[in-house]
Amino acid sequence: MVNACSQQPNLERGAGLAKHRAYKACAVLCIAFVLTVTAAILGIMLGSTNVSFSDVIAVLTGGNPSSTPVANIVKHIRLPRVEAALLAGAALATSGCIIQTVLANPLASPNVIGVNAGSGCAVLLVSSFLPGVAFVLPFAAFGGALLVALIIFAVASYTGASRMTIVLVGMAMTAICTAGMNTILIINPDAYVGASTFLVGGLAGVKIQDLVWPAMLIIPGIIIALLGTHALNIVTAGDNVAASVGMNVRAVRLGMLALAALLAGAAVSFAGMLGFVGLIIPHVVRLASGNDARFLIPTSIFLGAAFVTFCDLAARTMFAPYEIPVGILMAFVGGPFFIWLVIRKRGGNCA
Repeated sequence: MVNACSQQPNLERGAGLAKHRAYKACAVLCIAFVLTVTAAILGIMLGSTNVSFSDVIAVLTGGNPSSTPVANIVKHIRLPRVEAALLAGAALATSGCIIQTVLANPLASPNVIGVNAGSGCAVLLVSSFLPGVAFVLPFAAFGGALLVALIIFAVASYTGASRMTIVLVGMAMTAICTAGMNTILIINPDAYVGASTFLVGGLAGVKIQDLVWPAMLIIPGIIIALLGTHALNIVTAGDNVAASVGMNVRAVRLGMLALAALLAGAAVSFAGMLGFVGLIIPHVVRLASGNDARFLIPTSIFLGAAFVTFCDLAARTMFAPYEIPVGILMAFVGGPFFIWLVIRKRGGNCA
């Protein structure tokens, strides 16, 4: 009886702590949602020519004639670009969350382990042989991303490689795929219109029709990721826990890795090789709301979308009337972040 009574305060304290963490995670999720909406609105309003909020509402609700200059700017330039940023950010952030969980590696992300480079190489290769067939590109990007992801997974599964070794293998795959892309562009310089922007990642000139097929892959992929948060939590708990509840860990990891490749590949097909979104966003969310995938995935979706949209807005307004590809700005942000992350893990802790 004494033991039972002494354990009661501990149980209540644990329940209270769990409730506090849940409230905190919900608050962070709401903040991420507000940031996404704010980024989308500012992305449509601001640029070389600013558009008022009332004009934006009028255009979107049909109150402004579609032939006016303001309507043309909003509908044909700003809106497609913001939609592309939101889709790419959400897809890459979700992909990063999944890859880090599946490989149990906080340093993993679509660009660090070569998934983005695999997508880019496949896109350029298909563009060389099937020019003008836009709907094929998202599927080609998915195939390239999946191939690289499976190679990394094979290394992690069969060699018992350390976390840092997995990152190094991913960097080697990035180098191989980048060499492949450069070879394609040397042999066939017209393989992909705007290839220079594609290689660093950029959203300039994106059109609504460019987003149709990627969106048909990204939106269902994100929904599947949200439905799979319980499975991701079990994978995070360890193989023993997963086995105790009857989960086929290997099948779940392969399925989730394929989903991550699908999301990253679809984003690369229209946004180019945007880097570090899938590395930065999951870490920021974990620091703010913890490791529970039920909050980690949805918060990363919104924060990733907001991050890419804000970065794209900065990339096209910082040096107006000139603009730089958003991928360059992200590299300036993500490179130091990756170095800080490696130092924070102090090398040996990542082994």
